[in-house]
Amino acid sequence: MEAIPYTRHQITAEDIEAVSDVLLHGALTQGSAVPAFEAAFADYVGAPFAVAVANGTAALHLAALALGVNSHAKVITTPLTFVASANAVLYCGGSLAFCDSDPATGLMDLDSLEHMLKQAKPNTYAGVIPVSLAGYPLNLERLRALADAYDLWVLHDACHAPGAAFLDSKGTWQRVGNAAFEEACTFSLHPAKHIAAGEGGVITTRSQTLYEKLCLLRTHGISKQPTTTRSARGNWYYEMLALGYNYRFPDILAALAHSQLKRAPAGLERRRELAQKYQEALADLPLLLPQSNPQLIAHAYHLYIVQTPLRDALYSYLHAENILVQVHYIPVYWQPYYQQLGFAPGLCPQAESFYQKCLSLPLYPDLSDAQQNHVIQKIRQFFDGK
Repeated sequence: MEAIPYTRHQITAEDIEAVSDVLLHGALTQGSAVPAFEAAFADYVGAPFAVAVANGTAALHLAALALGVNSHAKVITTPLTFVASANAVLYCGGSLAFCDSDPATGLMDLDSLEHMLKQAKPNTYAGVIPVSLAGYPLNLERLRALADAYDLWVLHDACHAPGAAFLDSKGTWQRVGNAAFEEACTFSLHPAKHIAAGEGGVITTRSQTLYEKLCLLRTHGISKQPTTTRSARGNWYYEMLALGYNYRFPDILAALAHSQLKRAPAGLERRRELAQKYQEALADLPLLLPQSNPQLIAHAYHLYIVQTPLRDALYSYLHAENILVQVHYIPVYWQPYYQQLGFAPGLCPQAESFYQKCLSLPLYPDLSDAQQNHVIQKIRQFFDGK
């Protein structure tokens, strides 16, 4: 059997047609495809505003800038994430603190966060960047209450979680990305994600002020909006109002993302089907499986993460069988760059324990039943041999 990766993007004839249409008939950048995709994405997650940018890291960077992160800002984030979640703060000159993780889900542990905030002096922290790891939605309602109590903004890294939702205390399903409990929410359109555009990112928000800042910062800080000066000078006139970036999203990629978005619900349904099969087939093995509580959360299953003390041995065994499982994630502050900043192992023991046991199994819409059965069979063989 050919190699089975932990994830794989899906490209259809409709995707190719959408991109070809832009190549043949549209603008390659700054055309109509980007706003069309932004409107569709905002509708998908239930947010008033969406801003598409060059990649998920750019989304985090611009959102942090728009929220005012600077050299005086200290921000709390989680160690169990890709480094971009933390790096975005450093790009703006800010500093970081890491909150420990829930040992079952790997998400930011809100009890640990509350303890951190209670122990800190007033105004120590400016904001918090949580991550809905693997597609499991964090309890943003509780996080919002903590943020309000300590005057923090919330920037939700939801790159794993388009299509996820959770039931709030009023019995309302809250879609991840609707920005009901956070100032801004970011997504990635990397090929490993649900909606694969090659590269790309999206920021959603309910704030028109924040939306306008993001749009300005995305394009060099330059505005062509009508002003008295511009009207007097002519339509060619533009003004640089802020130090922005070239983080524009090309129309070619927007067309691909828009096409992929149309089948996102079907892809999500398949991911949940595959996850349920893993849950049932692996339940009797000495593995800690992902939490699943469909009465309270709708998991997006970007990843299917199991935990075992035999992680390294299982990883090697499966790779030898051409099953390319992966590990998500090495704690950010274990990276050499962060250790140079003064962070050291032992800071977040629950996150470190999760990392040492976690393994992401293959999960993507095009994973066939036969391939998944093969993965399950090999995992069972590994434990039978033990």
